[in-house]
Amino acid sequence: MMDLPLAYGAPVLSASMRSMPEDFQVDELPAFEASGEGEHLLLDIRKRGANTVAVARQLAQWAGVPEMGVSYAGQKDRHAVTTQRFSVHLPKRVAPDLALLESDEVHVLASTWHNRKLQRGALAGNRFTLVLRGVQGERAAIEARLQAIATRGLPNWFGEQRFGRDGGNVPAALAMFGGRRVRNDQRSMLLSAARSALFNRVLAARVEQGNWDGALEGEVWMLDGSRSVFGPEPMSEALAERLARFDIHPSGPLWGAGELRAAGAALALEQAALADEQALALRAGLEQAGLKQERRALRLRPALMRHAWLQDDVLELAFALPPGCYATAVLHELGSVADASRAGAPAAE
Repeated sequence: MMDLPLAYGAPVLSASMRSMPEDFQVDELPAFEASGEGEHLLLDIRKRGANTVAVARQLAQWAGVPEMGVSYAGQKDRHAVTTQRFSVHLPKRVAPDLALLESDEVHVLASTWHNRKLQRGALAGNRFTLVLRGVQGERAAIEARLQAIATRGLPNWFGEQRFGRDGGNVPAALAMFGGRRVRNDQRSMLLSAARSALFNRVLAARVEQGNWDGALEGEVWMLDGSRSVFGPEPMSEALAERLARFDIHPSGPLWGAGELRAAGAALALEQAALADEQALALRAGLEQAGLKQERRALRLRPALMRHAWLQDDVLELAFALPPGCYATAVLHELGSVADASRAGAPAAE
């Protein structure tokens, strides 16, 4: 994650990740229990080195249904071992042999019926187990940084995956806003990249000022585990207590049409961070595309965080994150982590 400030100061390590798919494991945390009835077959699938869209296409062919009859809660990394849920619409409740799906890349862990199609974002979060190899750095400093992250949390950056190879999605979004025609699926991706870039700018300004996890005058608060926001309202002992126990978080804008909700110092910071020519063009494009102002928490705290040294230079990290949050945000606060699956790619700093 290049060109983003660090909340905890100088890097404490350098390492590589994804030397093999097993070094990057992600398990979806389901948001609901299957009903056991209905015409949507829920499949919990473990995939290795496989793209989510490609697996969905494979499921459609297996079931003999259109690709739109297959859905998933979220896309998962290809260069990884991931567990995720898919749904397949089978109105006659007749499923082909599950054994036909088995391969080196795909393994069905469980199947059950449900009465609704699986919606995007229908997950409680993701659990990560990452192995960093070739770790260089002082062990005591690394462990102190991990403890600080577990205790205080970290900036809730949008990860580099959102911006495409070499960050090309933002220039592509500007070209689209300038009139270049794109496919509908590309349009959605580019709108998300534009929004994410603006949010990261505001968060970067907060990190540089050291108030990414504190309160500014005119702060808009987001409830933990929710998209609900409230405020601005004057800081109080009650709000400070809720902030300290991670019940609420300061928030930043997901750009769209409408007025910014923040006021005072928070509003001034957001306006200043998004005042240059490129930001203004992204803002205008998002407004013209019909998106509305929303908010996103500026900080996150990984849950169930632990680490283990597998060898002197091999570190295993495990933690869970809410939906829409990125493991690369955690790695960013540690130092320079190169992605071995992308030969010649820059480090994910």
